[in-house]
Amino acid sequence: MIVCKDLCKSYRSGHSRKNVLQDVNFTLAKGERVGLLGRNGAGKTTLIKLVGGVEMPTSGRITRDMRCSWPLGFGGGFQGSLTGYDNARFIARIYGRDYREIRDFVEEFTELGSQLRMPVKTYSAGMRARLAFSLSLAIEFECYLIDEVIMVGDHSFQMKCQDEFFSKRSDRALLLASHGPEYIRQFCTKAIILRNGRAEVFEDVEEALEIYASL
Repeated sequence: MIVCKDLCKSYRSGHSRKNVLQDVNFTLAKGERVGLLGRNGAGKTTLIKLVGGVEMPTSGRITRDMRCSWPLGFGGGFQGSLTGYDNARFIARIYGRDYREIRDFVEEFTELGSQLRMPVKTYSAGMRARLAFSLSLAIEFECYLIDEVIMVGDHSFQMKCQDEFFSKRSDRALLLASHGPEYIRQFCTKAIILRNGRAEVFEDVEEALEIYASL
């Protein structure tokens, strides 16, 4: 389970601080799929970064007993001067996995071919998404953190990602930030709406979507 307790996050803005999240509380249990809703600037990406450990909260506490993925959709996940293969080798070393297995999976899933030998900084957003998804799937996390990126790429790639995440890994926990209600409705078991820095947790996904649509 992941427990977020009294989370606050603020950033310095000139001589003052901007509060993005205030007293956010929620839990994410194993196998639970939570949709994260909120208008642009509501703090969805910030919250996912906090849960993933990319950033630290200004105050509050996050307790994790699940192995979480890095936030898919976060652009800082790769070393841009390294190739796709080099990034895969680095990830394999961090997580103690056999590089050859990771490499073979990445080649098959991404379908990037010779582009894997090019620096990641030359990749398009869609290419980076393919690499990010393939590496996260190769590691087999207990909880996946996804920030909109599931909508990146052509239709065939989107279907491929949906099959891997929502069918083959239907027992994994998921925190999915999306503006697309169809994804939340189809794949999530509960929802969180972020507004004015605070989080409202809804056990009824349809209720959450109705309220979100009226914001």
